[in-house]
Amino acid sequence: MSERTRWQKIARRIRVPLGFVFAGVFLWLAQPTWKTMLWSLLLVLPGVWLRAYAAGYVRKNAELTLTGPYAYTRNPLYLGSMMIAFGFAVAAGSWIILITLAVLFAVIYLPTIRSEELYLREHFAGFDEYAAKVPRLLPRLTPAGFPANENASGGRFSAGQWRHHREYNALVGAGAIYLALAVRLFLNHQGVMGGLR
Repeated sequence: MSERTRWQKIARRIRVPLGFVFAGVFLWLAQPTWKTMLWSLLLVLPGVWLRAYAAGYVRKNAELTLTGPYAYTRNPLYLGSMMIAFGFAVAAGSWIILITLAVLFAVIYLPTIRSEELYLREHFAGFDEYAAKVPRLLPRLTPAGFPANENASGGRFSAGQWRHHREYNALVGAGAIYLALAVRLFLNHQGVMGGLR
């Protein structure tokens, strides 16, 4: 097993627990203002929407999804996560958080994406053709067209798939972070956090 493959496996395992650790650090370092929180909505809301939209199309490990947002980018769920995360970095008003997020995405999420691509390449014959037409992360301007796949779910959004993937948790989580930032902002205005530091 190569070092790269070993790190890909480690990155996949630690990305969720590391996210919870980072959330604590994020809330400690955050210096939000109402203005930064409003600006952050320009990334967070589309990010939450993109994750929800993608979750209604994808059938993980069952088929190679080629329609919906997957016709524009191979990783709409990760792209949505990045938009949400960087949106909250804007809300936090912290360059340290922004730089740390960029490093974490490079070190954790890029190897995870490559690892998942290895799986897709091994299990779905059409992956190489798909990868040649659709960018890994930053989306195309127009959807890539592919012949109809007889094993596919029909290429339409499914609310059942969205519920199955519990993607509503992204909306709940975003709301909870905004609430925590609003509390932090209120406490900062009251001078409480300054006295604790």
